[in-house]
Amino acid sequence: MTSAAHIRVDGIAKRFPSPEGQAPITVFEKLGFSIAPGEFVCLIGHSGCGKTTVLNILAGLDTPSDGGVIVNGHEVRGPSLDRAVIFQGHALLPWMSVIDNIGFAVKSRWPTWTRAQTAEHSQRYLDMVHLADAARKMPSQLSGGMKQRVGIARALSVQPQILLLDEPFSALDALTRVSLQEQLMAICAEAKQTSFMITHDIDEAVLLSDRILMMSNGPNAVIGQDLKIELPRPRQRLALTDDAAYNHYRSEVLRFLYDRHRPQTTADSKAA
Repeated sequence: MTSAAHIRVDGIAKRFPSPEGQAPITVFEKLGFSIAPGEFVCLIGHSGCGKTTVLNILAGLDTPSDGGVIVNGHEVRGPSLDRAVIFQGHALLPWMSVIDNIGFAVKSRWPTWTRAQTAEHSQRYLDMVHLADAARKMPSQLSGGMKQRVGIARALSVQPQILLLDEPFSALDALTRVSLQEQLMAICAEAKQTSFMITHDIDEAVLLSDRILMMSNGPNAVIGQDLKIELPRPRQRLALTDDAAYNHYRSEVLRFLYDRHRPQTTADSKAA
């Protein structure tokens, strides 16, 4: 596997133009944090605070108005196969079989490989997400959960230094979601995969994360809290339901989101 990456986000901001004569709209500003090699970090916050924009900047799909992102000492200036993105939609190519969808990504990483090498490597990652028997199926023959597992296999098959996930399980039913969360944790642990994930789901964030970054409301959003999750691994969702530490972390995140979401009162304004 490619060695895990160290990420440093240095004071990034994102602004969009306003109508003529008005100041630009600042979605977020002065965001700074680091992610250690092999660490799983979740970013959580209310809609409109710029979470997906932060992920797109890390992916090299967008550029910050200020600041920058450094990966292993090099500034991010565009997309790279070392940063694989898994979106909410699986984005599989409908005219290709499951294994060919993965092989398409593998070939982009190792263009000189033979067809046999590409197929063997692709099959290894299908096995990892428990879809070995679906290799020759078309995307239209798969359930939503299976499609998302193919998307995960495809992203991991290029052996990225960084895995970027934008609410990849939000459209799935509860049982499929729990199953994929546990598979993702096992895969990331095995590969020592550096991962950064956007989610609205508090339980998901606490379950998966080593740290949770919590953003305040936009515009002018900032990271208001960096919460370290010190729960032993491996973790299982059902086993944590009655765990006091798990519920403490869950309450911390819920309290932050509630406090940052509620309308500011006169008393709050005076206190500030």
